[in-house]
Amino acid sequence: MDAQPISQQPIFYLFIAATILIALGYSWGRRRSKGIYLDAFNALVDTLQPRDQNFTTIGGLSGYHANLIPKRNQPIRRVDATITLLARQSVLYYPVSRLTRKWDRLFLTLLFAKEAQGQIAEGHLIEKQYEDFKAPKVTNIDRLNRQELEWEGRTFTLYYETGAVRDALLRLKQKLRSPGELRHVALVPEQEQAHIFLVPKKGETARLFPAIYQWLAELLESKASRTRSG
Repeated sequence: MDAQPISQQPIFYLFIAATILIALGYSWGRRRSKGIYLDAFNALVDTLQPRDQNFTTIGGLSGYHANLIPKRNQPIRRVDATITLLARQSVLYYPVSRLTRKWDRLFLTLLFAKEAQGQIAEGHLIEKQYEDFKAPKVTNIDRLNRQELEWEGRTFTLYYETGAVRDALLRLKQKLRSPGELRHVALVPEQEQAHIFLVPKKGETARLFPAIYQWLAELLESKASRTRSG
């Protein structure tokens, strides 16, 4: 008996269906990831109105990096942003990416201007679930005070070096009202930097970042003003 042409065999149709599924998955994933990083980076640009900015890709569709320079005479001289994305463009790998990494991630580093340096003590406001999962370890945890607090049904840990920085972080909590997708805010005077980690779901960067940036700028400016007047 003559063999059937490949185009008439079931495996051929399975191959075509798999090819179409992979192509559609890539297109959907690419659009979805693009929407996430544009939503996040547009929120940063809208807040900072930077006088200079630079954007680069990290491994194609897996992430993006930005350097943003705010206007002159600001207590924060530069904001570095790195967003890493789940592998939505890969139908086969996306479930693994989801299982091992859980979320898209937006890491922000805010570098203090020279006149704002040496003004604040160390402090962290970190979601306990994230802290127990894969959060970077707090370097100076042995010399920091520790307090747990409930925030919209979730547990956060407050680490603070002084009462002043504790009060400042509690003011931020009140200012934000809901933590939403915020996981960690860190004040690290040894590096003259602040760090923010959040999950960049649509609209969350636009809600969280302007409030945190304003809070930090006011905190640094008020400390610098007291130093100058003193």
